[in-house]
Amino acid sequence: MDIFNFQTPTKLILGKGAISEIGVEVKRLMAANILIVTDKVITQTGLLQKVLKPLKEEKIQFDIHDEVVPEPPFENLEELANKIEGKGYDLLIGVGGGSVLDAAKALSIMMTNGEDIRDLVGTNKVKTPGIPTILVPTTSGTGSEVTSNAIFTDNRDKVKKGIVSPYLLPAVAIVDAELTYTVPPAVTAATGMDALVHAIEAYTSVKANDLTDGIALQAIKLISRSLRQAVYDKHNEKARIDMSMGSLLAGISFGNAGVGAVHALAYPLGGKFKVPHGVANSLLLVYVIRYNLVANLQKFAEIAEAMGERLEGLSLREAADRALFAMATLSKDLGIPSSLREFGVSEDDILAMAQEASQIDRLLNNNPRWLTVKEIEQIYREALEGLAALTK
Repeated sequence: MDIFNFQTPTKLILGKGAISEIGVEVKRLMAANILIVTDKVITQTGLLQKVLKPLKEEKIQFDIHDEVVPEPPFENLEELANKIEGKGYDLLIGVGGGSVLDAAKALSIMMTNGEDIRDLVGTNKVKTPGIPTILVPTTSGTGSEVTSNAIFTDNRDKVKKGIVSPYLLPAVAIVDAELTYTVPPAVTAATGMDALVHAIEAYTSVKANDLTDGIALQAIKLISRSLRQAVYDKHNEKARIDMSMGSLLAGISFGNAGVGAVHALAYPLGGKFKVPHGVANSLLLVYVIRYNLVANLQKFAEIAEAMGERLEGLSLREAADRALFAMATLSKDLGIPSSLREFGVSEDDILAMAQEASQIDRLLNNNPRWLTVKEIEQIYREALEGLAALTK
């Protein structure tokens, strides 16, 4: 066996009602000056009260900043960092979707590292550990609560950029499906598909190993069997619980094996056209996988089986093709957009987008099949016309 590293948060607390443990964890960490990082949606919907209640029961004092914006640009982080500078916080609690959790992770290291946040972009650029964080996801999608990644928008370059460092891992991740029950159907669909993309790309990554494979495959099974019900049946508690666990497992798998071309090609869509991260990944999934399929027929056949496809009597190639069918069918059932034109992308944009995506080596190096600018252009053109979204 090759040597590989495997990273997760120091402590995971999972299950229905798990948020009740947050006060105990704050005391265990001996934090005295606590900041809750969240966004307006979480505070205005009252969801934050589910987090505050156990803190108040433990008589824990805290401040709240709810100014994280969706797909946060670096400027948003800088504004938040300036507001909390000198306050002496010794614990950050992030409560929200991936944007909020990534912001909490970034603020943690910004409080202890003197560099401009843009200078930390890349892998292992963070020199000093941040202050401890507790991360509490309110969607089932990004897996940010268990990864060493944080993704932000660079408005100067109009592209998404990532910071990757073990110092971004939280001290505690609390995953409670009850916090996701009120997520609207469209958001549930996009974030759930995002989690599925994480698991699929981790499973087929060139950096995958036996440990990440088992975790990723279970994530694919859970998400594939539960996502439709989570989107369309608001009373289906079991589906929400499955999605919560599936998202967590997908996060652990891609946090160690990495993601590939789906994410790389999605970055220009988020940066220039403001396509939400989960939607961009969901839209591009089928087009990228159709290109990747021949690079690992065995694994894509296993993905098809995990997604519930019947493979009896099929050749390996036919079985692998069923994975593509399953992904396209799920996307269609969930109402995921199938064409880049729906977001204002035109043929004139493709070359610049392809050149931009081709520079994201951190992700493309994980992809099971090599891509040049020419192949990336072709994938974007297919996505522009919506060719691969049709089920047969």
